[in-house]
This record gives sequence, structure tokens and C-alpha cells, in this order.
Amino acid sequence: MRVRLKKPTRRYTEFTFGNVYRVIGIEADDYRIMNDDGQPYLYPAKLFELIDRHQPESWIKRYGEDGEMYAYPHELSRPGFFEDWFEHKRSALATLELTLRRERESERKRVTKRQSAQTSAQTRSRRTVAVS
Repeated sequence: MRVRLKKPTRRYTEFTFGNVYRVIGIEADDYRIMNDDGQPYLYPAKLFELIDRHQPESWIKRYGEDGEMYAYPHELSRPGFFEDWFEHKRSALATLELTLRRERESERKRVTKRQSAQTSAQTRSRRTVAVS
């Protein structure tokens, strides 16, 4: 998932208006985002517009009693993971870095596959027009 701030804000100075940010998890419908400071904090979803809705299939999704969504990659979904990260525990720091790297690579492959499919469709369309 990718998001961008809907409007400039003085409260959330850790974001640059206009930049696109990757959502690394969802907690009670709030987005966990790596901000400009490299910190994975939770932010209200209402601050952002969705640029890319795609949630990785590998995310573990569940819903709370009130229907709120919780979704994280398996590696980040254990209780206390982010507390460990903020306490600078080596295993949590390494896990987050590795998980983000894997998700970036997976996203690159997904985008490349989509672009390839679009190019193929355009080529077929041109051939059909040329034959007609």
C-alpha cells in the first residue's frame, strides 16, 4: 500500500507533503508508516489518500470486535514487535529491515509484471488495428 498526505500539516512534520509513503501495516484501521525520520509510527488513515491499495497477500489480516482491521507481514505481527524495535533490540531491527527489503522486491516484481501485461496488451491492440 502506498499513501500520500491529503494536505500539508504542521502537526505531522515528519512527512513531506507530496511524497508517497509505504504502509507497512494496519492497526485498528490506522496506518503504520515509515516516516521521513525512518520511524515506523501509527498514523490516522484519514490523513492520507491511497495511491496504491494493494495489500501484500503475505500480510496476516484480522478484524477486531468493532470491525477494525489489523494487518501486518507475518514477521511483524507478533505482539510486542514494535516495542522491541523502539527499544533497539537487534533481532527486531534486523527483522524489520529484512521484511521491508522483501516487500520492496515483491512490489517491484508486481509492478514489472503489471507493466509487462500492459505492454503486451498494447502490442496485441496495435496488431489488431494493423490487420483490420
